[in-house]
Amino acid sequence: MTDEQASEQPTEQETSEQRQVRLDKRARLLDAGLQPYPVVLDITATIPELRRRYADLPLGEETQDVVGIAGRVVFSRNTGKLCFASLQAGDGSRIQAMVSLAEVGQESLDRWKEFVDLGDHVFVHGRVISSRRGELSVLVDDWSIAAKAVLPLPNMYAELSEETRVRQRYLDLIVREQARTTVRARATVMRSLRETFAGHDYLEVETPMLQTQHGGAAARPFVTRSNAFDTDLYLRIAPELFLKRAVVGGIERVFEINRNFRNEGADSTHSPEFAMLEAYQAYGNYEQMADLTQELVQNAARAVTGDSLTVTWADGTEYDLGGTWDRIDMYGSLSEAAGREISPSTPIETLVALAAAEGLEVAHPTHGKYVEELWEHFVKGSLVRPTFVMNFPIDTSPLVRQHRSRAGVVEKWDLYIRGFELATAYSELVDPVIQRERFVEQARLAAGGDPEAMRVDEEFLRALEHGMPPSGGLGMGIDRLLMAITGLGIRETILFPLVKGGASA
Repeated sequence: MTDEQASEQPTEQETSEQRQVRLDKRARLLDAGLQPYPVVLDITATIPELRRRYADLPLGEETQDVVGIAGRVVFSRNTGKLCFASLQAGDGSRIQAMVSLAEVGQESLDRWKEFVDLGDHVFVHGRVISSRRGELSVLVDDWSIAAKAVLPLPNMYAELSEETRVRQRYLDLIVREQARTTVRARATVMRSLRETFAGHDYLEVETPMLQTQHGGAAARPFVTRSNAFDTDLYLRIAPELFLKRAVVGGIERVFEINRNFRNEGADSTHSPEFAMLEAYQAYGNYEQMADLTQELVQNAARAVTGDSLTVTWADGTEYDLGGTWDRIDMYGSLSEAAGREISPSTPIETLVALAAAEGLEVAHPTHGKYVEELWEHFVKGSLVRPTFVMNFPIDTSPLVRQHRSRAGVVEKWDLYIRGFELATAYSELVDPVIQRERFVEQARLAAGGDPEAMRVDEEFLRALEHGMPPSGGLGMGIDRLLMAITGLGIRETILFPLVKGGASA
């Protein structure tokens, strides 16, 4: 086999032709009594293990250590009596396999040249050596196909298009170091989050994804149908109302890392399916949840970076997550940026006029929605450091306790990092009478055409009427947390994101 590295990705016709060639090789392997997909291989070590164990092996030195390893062929060069191949492990680490006439014999060497292609998984057995060029290698005395690749790899030295990276993530993981790093960073973040919660005596639970009543957030749900129950069901938009039931039941510190689904737009910070963390603490409030959130994020950053609070994004930008994060008031910061006093008592006509002057349109307008749109217009873009934006309008926050000393606002904050909202937290509304009033108002908005308004949830209200202690609640997007740490867009932080037209090209 000759070196298949090309300057460009193969065309569709070339891919089809290579596929047929490889299928023919598969058939010939079977005819020769050889398995193209064996069940058992005599593997005694992994490529990463060997890289660590023999990191200091001097140039040209040969050991007597015999190993059996497997990896994917990502480079191949065949000469008369000696063939070289780079075998790659899942983490991207590589080792060289040297298949020589002297070690394996003519028949085995000819089989290698005939059957091994780029992308194949191969098993090699032999001694660990350092080549004359200092390349850590296995001097092969026996080998076999571990898994025959029927389709060719893309060019390992050319950048994949974003469309290919997203639709065929498996190729992205093979080719691109950043893709592998992101997967490992995400796993590290998840582990860190759970460790931080464990340190605060939180219990992790699971709540339903299929629900008879959607709620817990202002969002448009996905609707499906249960044949068994002969009823419409909603894919979860948030686990909030079930986690609060757990608090009512006495699980006073509870969290869930879950999948949520919102039938809304998709862009660089939004995905219809996404991972979210929610947590509730009895006898807590939104200020304590801000402290906890900062600890969660900073611990995750340390875990990924190896103990630094300065993260380096994919484009090389450094971003400081250290220190104590700022806490600003929504109405106060908006008033300062707009150059005029805006408060919960500002007439909606004044807000309408200000929005019109700035060219803003507000769907299903209320006082609170105008305030939030104006805040995003005037203030959001100026935030550089991580910032908690505190104290929201009451009419946009139906599940939040009214501020303990200020009329017209609720005890809610949003955390902004990198210019997007990463997390939100409340001092939870636990008065069932006021909660019912808020639900009824939401139902009125829904009847008026607002697709994101909540409905009256009688089962949740029943739980609340049994007495929920004063509590703080937190919600944070896992995908967005990865965005804050890595600097990537949301489709890069999700391993297999939903894409239009199906999951594959």
